[in-house]
Amino acid sequence: MHSISKKSLMILAVLILSMSFVLTRADFPQAMAADGGNWQDLGRQVLAQNDGWAAAEGGTTGGAKATPARISTVTNRKQLVQALGSNNTGADATPKIIFIKGIINGNEDDTGKPLTCQDYATNGYTLESYLKTYDPAVFGRTKVPSGPLEDARFASFLKQAARIQIHIPSNTTIIGDQAGARVIGTNFVVAHLIGINNPPVEDIVFKYAPVKNVIIRNIQFENAFDCFPQWDATDGANGNWNSWYDNMSIISGSNHVWIDHNSFTDGDKPDSQQPTHFGREYEQHDGELDITKGADLITVSWNRFSNHNKIMLIGSTDKPTFDVDKLRVTVHHNTFENSIQRTPRVRYGQVHIYNNYNNETDNPSLQYVLGVGILSKIFAQNNYYTLPTSKAVGKVIIKAYKGTVIHTEGDIVDKKPTDLLAAYNAAHDTTPLAGDVGWTPTFHGPVDPTQCVPSLVPRNAGVTRTFTVLQDSRANFSPSSCPTV
Repeated sequence: MHSISKKSLMILAVLILSMSFVLTRADFPQAMAADGGNWQDLGRQVLAQNDGWAAAEGGTTGGAKATPARISTVTNRKQLVQALGSNNTGADATPKIIFIKGIINGNEDDTGKPLTCQDYATNGYTLESYLKTYDPAVFGRTKVPSGPLEDARFASFLKQAARIQIHIPSNTTIIGDQAGARVIGTNFVVAHLIGINNPPVEDIVFKYAPVKNVIIRNIQFENAFDCFPQWDATDGANGNWNSWYDNMSIISGSNHVWIDHNSFTDGDKPDSQQPTHFGREYEQHDGELDITKGADLITVSWNRFSNHNKIMLIGSTDKPTFDVDKLRVTVHHNTFENSIQRTPRVRYGQVHIYNNYNNETDNPSLQYVLGVGILSKIFAQNNYYTLPTSKAVGKVIIKAYKGTVIHTEGDIVDKKPTDLLAAYNAAHDTTPLAGDVGWTPTFHGPVDPTQCVPSLVPRNAGVTRTFTVLQDSRANFSPSSCPTV
């Protein structure tokens, strides 16, 4: 038997560690249990019965039926795309369970080399030339940019989109295997990409088909930034910069999706630190979690949303097309902190919002919490709010955007039980909202006493500190320990 020198063993170890590969249970079963958790049970965990709208009409099971060959641990973007089905279109509906370990960076090439905005710029695009060409003093304020430089911006945008948008197919569970699992500079798109409109048809760039049965849990999503925001002088009274990417987008009829125990943030690149151009903030982020274009039967539970402007948009247009009778969403036991707007803003949907904690005490930039959009039917229940002293309850929690109704009950604001609808109507006596939304939620778990929310939700929302992701975060919690009001 030949002996192997210590030097040879060291070289072999280095070669193994430097390889880029996806571990599967069949190839290397020990890897999945490296953190001491019951990885198989966790990956196959399904949404509990009645836990929000995603439990309706058959429930949500994600990749629970995956064979051992389709259970993977990934550590970089290339591996993630391969585990999802290789071509990054969201077409592979085979049941699959994917554990993310460490950091997934959307802005890197397949060799792991980091990419910057300059790497995506093409056809002569530079921000300096764009600003010079479309300065309202030169180009005017009556139309959106057009011409060769806008075409170059759009081509550069498409180049970045092809890299940082990761399309999530049907029958998929993606879960962070530890609290350190992070997805940076990436837009998870829960939909099947079937084509690109180039040039876009109106504002429709990508053509999608729906996917269904998706679970995403225990991941910190950070800083899905757009290198190439578009200037639109016609957007509002003073124009605006519009960016494209959300941290996560559930779109185009995709349904039965459970988003649980994740954290969403701009990381080290908040828009508040960006410069202004044409007198407007150069905004490089869109939503943290947007649910639009006919998406349906969604549960958003026990997540943490922080330090961001536009948090969650449910329904993206006032035009009554694909959203009618869709956008049924449950938002429960989430923490929102230092947000400016959209927690959430709703159009059309029957949206149940309960037991969430909005911590905005030190946030003078807060614009509003609940956006009541056209034909929306929000049922808001037992939520807890803390507000900056400069903000009046009746003017900052509810804001109407062509909507006419909202149901509120059991809410507490700054330790005081508060009738949010009455407060809004008192402050808007010429345009009051009605309280009958025409439906009562039936798909939901226990609705906790509102006074319990500040101690229960912040402690348990977001990524967990251990391998085990609790489905019901009330473990070791007793309502008797909650303060009285």
